[in-house]
Amino acid sequence: MIRSLVSPEFLVKIDHQQCRRCKRCVLNCGFGALSFMDRVVPDNNKCVACQRCVTFCPEGAITVERHPLTFKNNWHWSVDNIRAIYKQAESGAMVVTGMGNDRPYISYFDHMVLDACQVTNPSIDPLREPMELRTYLGSKPNALQFKEQDGEVALDTRLSPQVILETPIIFGAMSYGAVSLQAHKALAKAASIAGSLMNTGEGGLHKELYPYGDRIIVQVASGRFGVNQEYLERGAAVEIKIGQGAKPGIGGHLPGEKVSQEVSQTRMIPEGSDALSPAPHHDIYSIEDLSQLIYSLKEATRYTKPVGVKIAAVHNVAAIASGIARAGADYVYIDGFRGGTGAAPTIIRDNIGIPVEMAIAAVDDRLRQEGIRNQVTLVAAGGIRNSGDVAKAIALGADLVAIGTAALLAMGCHLCQKCNTGNCSWGITTQRPELTARLDPEEAAERLANLLRGWSLELKEILGALGVNAIESLRGSRERLRGVGLNQVELDVLGIKPAGR
Repeated sequence: MIRSLVSPEFLVKIDHQQCRRCKRCVLNCGFGALSFMDRVVPDNNKCVACQRCVTFCPEGAITVERHPLTFKNNWHWSVDNIRAIYKQAESGAMVVTGMGNDRPYISYFDHMVLDACQVTNPSIDPLREPMELRTYLGSKPNALQFKEQDGEVALDTRLSPQVILETPIIFGAMSYGAVSLQAHKALAKAASIAGSLMNTGEGGLHKELYPYGDRIIVQVASGRFGVNQEYLERGAAVEIKIGQGAKPGIGGHLPGEKVSQEVSQTRMIPEGSDALSPAPHHDIYSIEDLSQLIYSLKEATRYTKPVGVKIAAVHNVAAIASGIARAGADYVYIDGFRGGTGAAPTIIRDNIGIPVEMAIAAVDDRLRQEGIRNQVTLVAAGGIRNSGDVAKAIALGADLVAIGTAALLAMGCHLCQKCNTGNCSWGITTQRPELTARLDPEEAAERLANLLRGWSLELKEILGALGVNAIESLRGSRERLRGVGLNQVELDVLGIKPAGR
């Protein structure tokens, strides 16, 4: 047997004089890092720093720190690289992780600032004047035609199906199985409260979410999990998943231990079996094939729902998006390399894909040049952290944004990046009944709705500072952005000027 050289990543410290031995910390740890003999005993090798024990200790007797056992400082061979090599030398397997890319790549959102109005073009006070955040998901006409009917003017242009959003923020795709049913319920209810949308991901739609169908995007992925006629009819929109930001070009994997009886029924696969999504759709090998599926789904839903396509942000994303628009899609969802995931090979997550800021700017520019920008709604995702990121993404060319990790954080996630283990102590990315029971869907939904409300209020303030009263006026207005600390190539791709010009 190979001896492990992987040292603990975290150190659990317990103040035994303060500890009252209530065992609450032991009960709350989903990873088995704490046990009780005559006192609480930590197993540092199992701690992932989810902070559940720290949060629920009534005496504040627990702290979790990064383990002081360190390697000699080496800028090229980082601790993460060394630990990964040790793990693979012991297992011969891929290193798998959850959540999004945490490497110190540049965040372009942090290197862009928004313009503001002064004197000659006065700002608008959102407390005293109406500000319009309503957004429509669906294909738009280039112009409207009107006719006179019974002495009144009526619209003569036939509009494509639209979903009305009260805020330009939706919840990104997270599948049932990767997250708990309680998390799905919270997302669906919050979307209903806020007039937004949640996305089933590739795991199908549990029957308990049917009442929220008019606020749900149903996804059709390569594994076709849970896809049937009723599923398609329940959703407000249908999305074909080609790729996602955390793992462009590869399929999905839900471990069998997370496929409970209810997950198996929803996904329509055997209980306890691994849910493997192929890397490609086996009926899509060209834009023409994609177009056929788009129109098949439109036929199946009687042309009453928008049908979109989700892709990962990659170097030729502008050409891909152009093809998708011409294939008949009503929206294109672009997921940047900061996008989260329930499980992905670490090497894929950290090294493949491009930032969503670059992708959205390139796609918006390409579609405008080709005169087809209005044919699709653009959704930006992958690392959206706050309302400032939302405003900048829209100014770069997006119509709306999708949030995933931010939504999980709002529900209580502490970003330990161990979603793939199925041991989430907060009851979010697990199917263990004793853990999922910890997440109250009602409370989580309220927290999510509050997040969208808070960001929406901030967006109105931003619009007021820019002197516009509708989010539509900000879409693609890259002249309102300025770069700070970016080189000319980066500025050119983003289509913005440097600060001071």
